[in-house]
Amino acid sequence: MFTGIVEEIGTIKNIKRGNRSIVLEIYASKVLEGMQVGDSVATNGVCLTVTSFSGVSFAVDVMPETMRCTSLGELRAGSRVNLERALPVNGRLGGHIVSGHVDGTGKIVAKEKDENAIWVTIATTPAVSRYIVAKGSIAIDGISLTVVSVSEDTFKVSIIPHTQSETTLVGKNVGDTVNLENDVLAKYVEKLLLPRENTKTEEKKGLSLDFLIANGF
Repeated sequence: MFTGIVEEIGTIKNIKRGNRSIVLEIYASKVLEGMQVGDSVATNGVCLTVTSFSGVSFAVDVMPETMRCTSLGELRAGSRVNLERALPVNGRLGGHIVSGHVDGTGKIVAKEKDENAIWVTIATTPAVSRYIVAKGSIAIDGISLTVVSVSEDTFKVSIIPHTQSETTLVGKNVGDTVNLENDVLAKYVEKLLLPRENTKTEEKKGLSLDFLIANGF
């Protein structure tokens, strides 16, 4: 589990490419502190497992399913990536609950400076945008951000100076791809509201106004 508060920007040292998978070796410093094989590190928002490490870098495997669902396949040697270690039990939840399981990707379609902030507009698919709400949370390349506004196929976030300097987002260009993870709570709520398929026909009911009233809500 992560918070979307990026700890440092790492740099891709080397990429070993298979047919549909890759192995990433990433230069880092802060996230190496106390690292052990098997640890989870969110890399551009994708939860990856450390397979080996040295004093200056660590390695992770990226399987075909992750390649299909994320932008990691677009990385090259020298690419910069957002890194965050898993949240310790006694840590602060400074952002929001982030699993590192990316829901899909989006494309940056506009960037605009607004005094000390930078507006970023991102287009995505209906499967991802259905869970995006104004003032809600979203993880973009592993960065916990607040959605400012939502249209039919795009949404906007505003990037403060600290986030500009501590993450890779504002360094990306219009047309670049980013990883998106929706607020996990929205997905669980939707699942609970859907009719249950393994019950009798008369019991296949989602949450309704009648149900709420009957149960004192």
